[in-house]
Amino acid sequence: MLNKSSYLLSIAVLLAACEGSDAPTDATGRLSVWAHAGQAAERATLEEQVARFDAAQPDLAVDLTFVPERTYNAQLQAAAIAGDLPDVLELDGPFVANYAWQGHLVPLDTLLAEQTRSDLLPSILAQGNYRGRLYAVGTFDSGLALYARRSVLDAAGARVPLSPDEAWTVSEFDRLLQRLAAGDPDGAVLDLKLNYPDEWFSYALSPLLQSAGGDLIERDGYQTAAGVLNGPEALAAMSAVQNWLYNGWVDPNVDDAAFVSGRVALSLAGHWEYRRYRDALGEDLALLPLPDLGHGSRTGQGSWVWSVSENSRDPQAAARFIEFLLEPEEVLKMADANGAVPATRTAVSRSPWYGPGGELRLFVTQLAEGYAVPRPATPAYPVISSAFRRAFADIRDGAPVQEALDRAVQVIDRDVRDNQGYAPAPRL
Repeated sequence: MLNKSSYLLSIAVLLAACEGSDAPTDATGRLSVWAHAGQAAERATLEEQVARFDAAQPDLAVDLTFVPERTYNAQLQAAAIAGDLPDVLELDGPFVANYAWQGHLVPLDTLLAEQTRSDLLPSILAQGNYRGRLYAVGTFDSGLALYARRSVLDAAGARVPLSPDEAWTVSEFDRLLQRLAAGDPDGAVLDLKLNYPDEWFSYALSPLLQSAGGDLIERDGYQTAAGVLNGPEALAAMSAVQNWLYNGWVDPNVDDAAFVSGRVALSLAGHWEYRRYRDALGEDLALLPLPDLGHGSRTGQGSWVWSVSENSRDPQAAARFIEFLLEPEEVLKMADANGAVPATRTAVSRSPWYGPGGELRLFVTQLAEGYAVPRPATPAYPVISSAFRRAFADIRDGAPVQEALDRAVQVIDRDVRDNQGYAPAPRL
């Protein structure tokens, strides 16, 4: 997926990775469905949903296969090359553009009912869109927030911003970190989830770039990252992050307990931490927007999504399964299982957590009112994310921020050039 040469060289490896997996079923009346083997509650919920779908569809049955998350993308690529993709497949949202560019997905614009599409949150539609067509939809979405110990903020005399429009400015945030650190035993008062792997850093830190006016790549054609990822705005954002690290304000959080144990007062984390944090802090837990670095508070978004593959013999039947998963009751069952933001307006309105007055309403506000920025919808995204993660690793180790960002831009722009701008869809 990095470029055509490396993509072709990896075919043998990817095919080998798929050995032993269940091949899609082509028998009339059966749908093959692949899903990632995520958390146990999600798997159990999806199995129950399949059973309900089968019971309601006498002419159709689903063959569900769970694929290990760590090898999921490799097995999908292997199946795509072999022409053995299932009828319906799950994808990690940022990878939709790459699969659509390769020609492996069927557009959903005319397969899903207009009523279904219009009920989706704007962030879900944005994530599944590639070159003006809708290729994927999720049943849930995600979001970022600053979790805080309300009592610690009160003791420090800090105001508590409850909406994105009230977010702390970067200078206000810096002063708060300094005040908190002055009264902390080791000076570390902020958790950035440095213990998380891989995609977390692109997901969690790119909103800070965008809040400052920068981005991972220019979005008008996705042809270059020059002046965007290494421009003055991005430089300011990543310099601020490096300053937090350099001053010792960030806990390394090796045990993933920095916030729940009381070592830090603030944690930049996703919606999935709410239940654990609430259990630990109770009423002392506050949910706040990310700081405003000059162009408004921003948040990440994205989820696992559903698509119909080019190999499906009955795309309409495949779409019926996706429509079923998007029914309000089914969306809420999955949201209850994983704590995520329900993907439809109807389900959100019925959710005790995310509906009006709900404790997690901030996430819906961010996703529905323009504060959420989808990761770039370009086939180059895997390279973009890898290059940015490498840049952050260097910045964390003390490298000059400008040099680290310049190197990332070189990697990204080289990949775009090597793939002729990703304009024509390859047919391998």
